[in-house]
Amino acid sequence: MELKAIPHNPYTVTTDSDHNDPIYDDLLEQNFEADKSNQVWVTDITYIWTTKGWLYLAIVLDLYARKVVDWYTANHMRKDLVLNALGMAIVSRQPDEGLIVHSDRGSQYASVDYREELASIEALGSMSRKGNPYDNACAETFFATLKKELIYRRSFMNKKEITKVVNWYISSFYNDAIPRMVIYPLINSNVGN
Repeated sequence: MELKAIPHNPYTVTTDSDHNDPIYDDLLEQNFEADKSNQVWVTDITYIWTTKGWLYLAIVLDLYARKVVDWYTANHMRKDLVLNALGMAIVSRQPDEGLIVHSDRGSQYASVDYREELASIEALGSMSRKGNPYDNACAETFFATLKKELIYRRSFMNKKEITKVVNWYISSFYNDAIPRMVIYPLINSNVGN
């Protein structure tokens, strides 16, 4: 049948939390439930290898529906990466004040510009404990799913190609598959296979 297992890679710390910027308290404390849309967003960055170098992906995920609200790719991990993802999510969703936006303690999320963006919409910042990926498990799980279902299955020639494929995966596959999996977990257990 030519089935191939996708190997599990051990967790690698990639967050630069060795900075002097202020840190938000962890408002979630691993409670990943939300009663409505735009109540809690989680955000994170991952990296994807191409033959032309690394591509970085920042996502904003709504905990209520477990859908990716918006995302942004770049060839760097500077604060602009996360600011663009957050800015597009804000424009597309127009969240009410009091939205919680949870991230790790990376320097991008602790930057003055990021904090000002959250303050401009009266959102509450929240950050994971240092070195604890379980505090941002929903974002980490999305990245693991993306990599197992898409990235590890083939090689990508360049950043333009992987950006196109990631855009398709999020908008046309992952976000569309979520309602079917949540509503019909037992009946439709092979969705996407």
